[in-house]
Amino acid sequence: MEDECATSGGKQPAVRCAGFRRRPLTRRRAAGILHPMPALSAKQPPRAMLDQDDPASVRLGGRWTLVHAQAISEALGGLPEGIRQVDATGIDRIDSLGVLQLLRWTEKHGMDFGGIRFDERYRQLVSAIEDVHDERPRRGRDLGFIAALARLGKAMVENARELVVLISFLGETLSKLVRLAREPQRIRLTSTVHHMEQVGLDAVPLVLLLSFLVGAVIAFLGANVLRDFGMTIFVVELVSIAFLREFGVLLTAIILAGRTASAFTAQIGSMVSREEVDAIRTLGLDPVDLLVLPRMVALTITLPLLTFLAMVAGLAGGVAVGAISLDIPPPAYLARMQDTFQMRHFVVGMTKAPVYAVVIALIGCLEGMQVKGTAASVGERTTSAVVQSISLVIILDAIFALWFMQMGY
Repeated sequence: MEDECATSGGKQPAVRCAGFRRRPLTRRRAAGILHPMPALSAKQPPRAMLDQDDPASVRLGGRWTLVHAQAISEALGGLPEGIRQVDATGIDRIDSLGVLQLLRWTEKHGMDFGGIRFDERYRQLVSAIEDVHDERPRRGRDLGFIAALARLGKAMVENARELVVLISFLGETLSKLVRLAREPQRIRLTSTVHHMEQVGLDAVPLVLLLSFLVGAVIAFLGANVLRDFGMTIFVVELVSIAFLREFGVLLTAIILAGRTASAFTAQIGSMVSREEVDAIRTLGLDPVDLLVLPRMVALTITLPLLTFLAMVAGLAGGVAVGAISLDIPPPAYLARMQDTFQMRHFVVGMTKAPVYAVVIALIGCLEGMQVKGTAASVGERTTSAVVQSISLVIILDAIFALWFMQMGY
């Protein structure tokens, strides 16, 4: 091996050392002209400077890394309110902490994070962190008294907001219903009949079975109490008045609130998640005319019919218990029921049925319209529809009972 280095001739001198040929020197290097490397910005702190031409714009620079976490917080905290544009192309280096700090700052000030301009070198890092920054574990629930009051207040505000939305939706639906009455050609008869079959005819076996069993239970309970007074025969009045006035319509409404309201929410919510409702609007059609009115009309027609069947089934349950356990033959039971029958109890029960039908249909359709587009949202709205419809039906039933009692009817 040679210990010497020989220089070969030519326009670009090359160096041969120990049998290895090195890279040819450039003209500037051969002439001894060397440019110093730019100074590393490892110690350059993060900075945020207002644009002199536009006070609502900010230019970022320096190194936005974990080492400068405190300096990043101070730089962002010193910015005034009203910032609309952020230019981050001047940042020398940024890591996940810097991106998260900017994300939190934009969320706090109501800015669009997508409007911040980053250098192309960091675009993939920013996009990846932006996609997963909300997937942090939730904080533990505060069980203190103040936190409980805060949750109660938020729940009351949310319920009041839902009530206002429901009333607004009721007004919109009634206005479209009036327009439908003026323009009968808008009636979608096929869709209405289809929903009448779904919510009415398919629910008949369930309504009859449950009403018969509840009527039998009421007769058993009444007989146990009245037997001690030797007044078992008054079970007939108890069952007939209870089912004609309250239990027939209330039981039917609760069954349909759990069965039909959830179906309406799931059907419309699935259409919202698949953007079919947006497509309906794009075609120039009204989703209320197409989706809400047929369901509401179908339920308003079928709920009173189901209520009548529930009354009959409940009275049949009382007749069965009287014949089997109370030694009251069916002819005697029916004769007693005919002698004590009052039409006003039947009218009160049937009057409440259309009101419950409108409430159940509105809540089911409204919750379906409020689906956000995900499967989880469909499930949440379906549960909310069932809870709201059952609760509101019971509240309205109590209001009706107090009002009819005060009216002496």
